[in-house]
Amino acid sequence: MPIADLLDRFRPGASVYLPGATGESLALAQALAADPDRLRGVEVTSCLLPGMNGVDYAGLAPDARLTVFMLPAATRKSFAQGRVRLLPLAYSAIARHIAAAAFDVAIAHVAPPDAGGRASFGIAADFSPIAWNAARQRIAIVNPHMPSMRRGSSIALAEADLVVELDGPLVEVAPARPDATARAIAGRVAALIPHGAAVQVGIGGAPAALWAALGDHRGLRLRSGLASEELLALADRGALASDGHVAGIAAGSEGFYRTLADRDLIRFADTRETHDAGRIGREERFFAANSALEVDLFGQVNLEWQGGRPVSGAGGAPDFAAAGIGSPGGRSITMLPATAKGGTISRIVARLSSPSVSLPRNLADVVVTEHGVADLRHASLDARAEALIAIADPTMRDVLAEQWRSLRTAMA
Repeated sequence: MPIADLLDRFRPGASVYLPGATGESLALAQALAADPDRLRGVEVTSCLLPGMNGVDYAGLAPDARLTVFMLPAATRKSFAQGRVRLLPLAYSAIARHIAAAAFDVAIAHVAPPDAGGRASFGIAADFSPIAWNAARQRIAIVNPHMPSMRRGSSIALAEADLVVELDGPLVEVAPARPDATARAIAGRVAALIPHGAAVQVGIGGAPAALWAALGDHRGLRLRSGLASEELLALADRGALASDGHVAGIAAGSEGFYRTLADRDLIRFADTRETHDAGRIGREERFFAANSALEVDLFGQVNLEWQGGRPVSGAGGAPDFAAAGIGSPGGRSITMLPATAKGGTISRIVARLSSPSVSLPRNLADVVVTEHGVADLRHASLDARAEALIAIADPTMRDVLAEQWRSLRTAMA
């Protein structure tokens, strides 16, 4: 069907689910930007991610509204104007929210169908299958650029109320460029992860460096929300198990996406599986490794706030932290450089500067900086503070120790 038929479904008062992350349809975004009146009075929900998605759907029309779960830079102006609703949910809770939302329209961005008429969600199976099952009207955007994943989630195109072919590029994510600090942190984290572990790795410099640091391991399984381009190098070095790799999305270049499809390395599943802490926590030796903005001396973690402003969301970290702590032989690892802004600001702090806590102290486990490893899992309050001060920047440790003494006195 022509794209005009798709755009006609954007009507005042309608609630519409749009795929986010690498599942975003850039061709649809371009069409909406060229005809912004289509979004007048429309409420859009999407899991747009910082660093991946650059379209502010709420900014295209004066009375458009957008619900997100993280805050990409492009949406900040509309957020300040009250046109963007930010829901501070972890990924497992986002999945429940979307399942209960009963959207008027859900749009799926899929690969060309196979001989049986089934179309793969391709590189992004995170939330679209959930929204698809709950929506009143279902629209499939078939994109010849989207690769079909043989073991990924798919839909029967016959289920769709409307099928539109839109040929357009996929969302690509440039690889991180780890610096010396990130590589030092990754080396310490890799030493904690045993052969045969199931591994979840987040986004950022240290996570990217971690894949390289794991190259001499054997039998590793990806059990993550995201598969990044560094994974292929790990596979080529023989570090990965032959099977058992699960992710929600892929993030890299279109060449990476095609290679994943050709090699059939990963099974792509929706968030109800990829972020099910109870299910993952029953697996042996599950290791979650995620970056943070700051950690305080109680073991509380800030993933979302910088300079008093929201810059991200909790994402899947709370789910994976709980799974790592629950897994027999598993761990939840928080990675961060000891300082920011050229060494002038400590990222190990006495109390979080953020107005909310992304990972509470009851989920504290292992914290790693370039200066060392702090094992907090069974540590008392005083032992936690001592361990975290020991991995802070050496120039910051005396100040942190004095701040802890003041906090300790206030608690007595």
